[in-house]
Amino acid sequence: MKQTLPAKSQFAAQSIVSSGAVQRPELAVELSIVTTLYMSSQYVEEFYKRATIEARKITADYEIVMVDDGSPDDSLQKALNLVRQDPHVHVIELARNFGHHKALMTGIEQARGQLIFLIDVDLEEPPELLGTFFNQLAAGQWDVVYGTQEARKGGLFEKYSGAVAWWLLDLLLPRKVPQNHSTVRLMRADYARALLLHKEHKTAIGGLWVETGFKQTGLKFKKLSRSTTSYRFTTRLTAMLDSITSFSERPLYFVFFLGLAILALSSCVSLSLLALWISGKTLPGWISVMASVWFLGGLAIFCIGVVGLYTSRIFVETKMRPYTIIRQVHHQE
Repeated sequence: MKQTLPAKSQFAAQSIVSSGAVQRPELAVELSIVTTLYMSSQYVEEFYKRATIEARKITADYEIVMVDDGSPDDSLQKALNLVRQDPHVHVIELARNFGHHKALMTGIEQARGQLIFLIDVDLEEPPELLGTFFNQLAAGQWDVVYGTQEARKGGLFEKYSGAVAWWLLDLLLPRKVPQNHSTVRLMRADYARALLLHKEHKTAIGGLWVETGFKQTGLKFKKLSRSTTSYRFTTRLTAMLDSITSFSERPLYFVFFLGLAILALSSCVSLSLLALWISGKTLPGWISVMASVWFLGGLAIFCIGVVGLYTSRIFVETKMRPYTIIRQVHHQE
């Protein structure tokens, strides 16, 4: 049975995209499917076909928003061909590559739907999840239905390193991020506009999804795996550090209490060494001295690095640069 879509929202939000005359559109369709393009040439056409089939099962009043994140291949050209063929397709061409998370936020901002279905274009997350998510959203009066992986994909290193990363995030973040959650999610417009109120330029979108609140629920699905991925180990490590420094002050407290503990320990050791010296005993300790110097030197550099990460965020945010810049919006009149 076809579900009734919610009434159109009038939730107001300020624009986070600086793009000349381009402004955030008013809600005008019932459903928006939002994705990003970067090295996605081989997926664009199949994604369009499958997403279109799923959208038409719910409503004829829909749009497919593709955000070209400065892709160096012919992803943009294939998307523009779809614009010429289908008025439901809209392409947001960014001025350069701004990164996956910023491109997603730009797509959400430009979407005009009462419901917004966010999904990656690479088909690891099947577009067929739209119907399942839609039924769950309507049945439970949820604001967001998101997908979580049944099991992490990849080899042993990727699985175990991912498990360690999630353990650190769970330990350090004040609000728990659902483990193994994915990009794919169906959101009401009210939630999406509230999500756009976050203004920080250097952030992790996974934390923002949780930070925004509203009524959310997760559904497990089997995520397909490609042989190649643009997310290298260094990219994942940077994303984890961005998540921690964006939403938690606990590392700074850790550095403070660690320094306090070392100060207390060194005071005790110094007193014991002084007592030995007064008693006339020799202190053959060249190796122990060198080990202490190396340990404390590395610890000091680590602590300075933690503080530096937070300082760099202040540096980036005070510049007030545009979140992304839209070069052109392509659609049929």
